[in-house]
Amino acid sequence: MKRWIPFVKSAPTVAVVRLSGVIAAGNRPGMLNDVTLAPVLEKAFKRGKPDAVALLINSPGGSPAQSSLIAHRIRRLSAETDVPVYAFVEDVAASGGYYLAVAADTIWLDHHSIAGSIGVISSGFGFQDLIARYGVERRVHTAGRSKSFLDPFQAEKSDDVARLKQLQEQIHATFIGFVTERRGARLSDNPDLFTGEVWIGQGAVDAGLADGVAHLEPKMKEIFGDKVGFNRYTLRRSLFQRFGAQMLHGAGDLIEERALCARYGL
Repeated sequence: MKRWIPFVKSAPTVAVVRLSGVIAAGNRPGMLNDVTLAPVLEKAFKRGKPDAVALLINSPGGSPAQSSLIAHRIRRLSAETDVPVYAFVEDVAASGGYYLAVAADTIWLDHHSIAGSIGVISSGFGFQDLIARYGVERRVHTAGRSKSFLDPFQAEKSDDVARLKQLQEQIHATFIGFVTERRGARLSDNPDLFTGEVWIGQGAVDAGLADGVAHLEPKMKEIFGDKVGFNRYTLRRSLFQRFGAQMLHGAGDLIEERALCARYGL
């Protein structure tokens, strides 16, 4: 009520948005993407005129496109509302997760947080020997020589691998450009910075990937005073999603998600 009383200065408020999970298109519970996060971020930046937005990040990465869409949405909203953005890394902000962190003006993490992995990865399986063992013949007919690009049921082709590398280099260059633009002179001259390497806690600070070791509430109180209030925003999930939708997920998706997390020991 104090906010609405004339001539009485209200306590500062920080909007807190949790960004936790793998970054991917779709509506699976726990997935981060631009479509599902858009209304959450809009409310965080615009409801009640917050003094800052804090991002709680815990993501091993995922889709480069969705990472970019979310990060640039955060930057647009920050510019439109003139609200600063702070990122707090929990377990991990790697690859696409670090892309989200870089959308903040300042990045803090825990002593044990993992950050970095500025690179691009593509993984899959080859099934050509498996189907041959069972007498299955693969038949593919295309109009356009690249339509069967990286077909997992055919032997890997050197031309396909070379083309994939070209695509990855383009995405990697864009990722590096965004990190360089956002972090600027704070980045160290470490030669491993953009190789996909990761750092932990103070090591990430020394590399220029983060600004310090700190936690959400103490740091916000240090900046805005002990009376700062927190408005928390999270993705809403339906009752169906909360009570059993996980059982319907494809095994391949779950394996991929676990593989992303396992890469960082999570």
